[in-house]
Amino acid sequence: MSDFLFIDDIDEPSEEVTKPTWKLLVIDDEAEIHSVTRLVLSDVEIDGYKLEFLSAYSAEEAQRMFEEHKDIAIALVDVVMETDHAGLELVRWIRETKENHATRLILRTGQPGQAPEESVIKDYDINDYKSKTELTATKLKTITYSAIRSYRDILFIERHRQGLMQVIESTSLVLKSKTLYHFGSAVLKQLVELFQLESSAMYITTLTEDVLRHQSFNVLAATGDFVTNEHNEYNFDHSKIPDNVKQLLKRALDEKKTLVTENCYVGFYPTDSRSVSLLYVQHENPLDDIEKGLLEVFATNIALTFENLTIKEEIQDTQKELIFIIGDAIEQRSKETGSHVKRVSLICELMAKKLNFDPEFVEAFKHAAPLHDLGKIAIPESILHKPGKLDAEEWKVMQTHAQVGYDLLADSNKIIARLGAEISLCHHEKWDGSGYPRQLAGEDIPLVGRIMAITDVFDALGSKRSYKEPWSNEEIKQFIIEQKGKHFDPQLVDILVNDFEEFLEIRNAYPD
Repeated sequence: MSDFLFIDDIDEPSEEVTKPTWKLLVIDDEAEIHSVTRLVLSDVEIDGYKLEFLSAYSAEEAQRMFEEHKDIAIALVDVVMETDHAGLELVRWIRETKENHATRLILRTGQPGQAPEESVIKDYDINDYKSKTELTATKLKTITYSAIRSYRDILFIERHRQGLMQVIESTSLVLKSKTLYHFGSAVLKQLVELFQLESSAMYITTLTEDVLRHQSFNVLAATGDFVTNEHNEYNFDHSKIPDNVKQLLKRALDEKKTLVTENCYVGFYPTDSRSVSLLYVQHENPLDDIEKGLLEVFATNIALTFENLTIKEEIQDTQKELIFIIGDAIEQRSKETGSHVKRVSLICELMAKKLNFDPEFVEAFKHAAPLHDLGKIAIPESILHKPGKLDAEEWKVMQTHAQVGYDLLADSNKIIARLGAEISLCHHEKWDGSGYPRQLAGEDIPLVGRIMAITDVFDALGSKRSYKEPWSNEEIKQFIIEQKGKHFDPQLVDILVNDFEEFLEIRNAYPD
């Protein structure tokens, strides 16, 4: 830098640094180097950003600067400072200890013999090497422009990489949703975290062709400004959607494409099932090209997930409905109340919750419960409809329904059917071992069988049957207590008795 290195009495630029900026760190033990560098580069502007100058007069001070500033774009590093190789050791610390591979490192030395260029470039992760005597003002500007642009491109690539990783992680988390109810919440949560839209408002709408004709919207979930005291993220009245938002949604539908305005994003995603997902994202600051691209990738994956989840849920709902129909059919064939099936299902669900079962298991148990008497399909009507007490032979036939129900369901690998098989087989076993068909006792009886045993009796005693009149609530409670440790699991008796009114509410809600 022979054309400016020894200029005396240089005043540092007084112009205040504007933001955003590119941070340039000068690391040199000669104060003149700092002043000259600032003077030469004071008017440099790249992509509309000026330079912000930072100074360090030793390698130790430079380390502190890197600790305080995570976004240093370029560092001009002197080799010889407090030691002959302080600059080289600093380079290794930046790259290896700090794992900073983005900052562009340009080595400057006034003593090339201390650090030969070939060996330094080979052994140290630097981006350029210059002797101070050859680094003119023009060359200093040239390497600064080049280094800043390289740093900019590295940041761009890294941001894309991190963004795509976040999209993959966020999509994976959403894929874990088991129902549409949880799906909506997961999408909104991941959007907020992915794009840091804490102050924005978002919600998801889904539409089918029928809904489109009526120009109405089914709001799956909402958050931010769209959530009021009357609504939450799972319960939103589509009629409350602001008119300006409705216009954008309808425009996206009419034009059949995603819309991007200065402060909102409306994603349009048709699916194979001839339905449409719309994702509305309202944001305070305009999205840049990277954010738009990542949002498009994320939302497209979400639309496909939504379609699959919708189909899955429809199939599951159909299966669950068929199970209730089968249960009702069995009860009606026995000339017993069809409401028994519904009540037993809900009572089992409540009992399982009080036992702190996993939510997914509770749901499966609830839908398996109606299958408990499936085996009665094989019992002759003369026995099912007999108004009086069954004789020994008839009772022996009646007892076979437990095994028959198990045999009908046991070959399935689906959790509801497997639970139904276990319930069918064990719900007539008794805690003291006097039940059937296997005379199991105590905890040898599967817990779902023990729950069904007390649930089935609790509900049946309060209903009119061909062989009896309904019992009063007090009579039912007293019988349950008397059978503690005999017919029923003592723990389940305690739960039922302690929360008796809560269980009665289910009976009252679904009377015969």
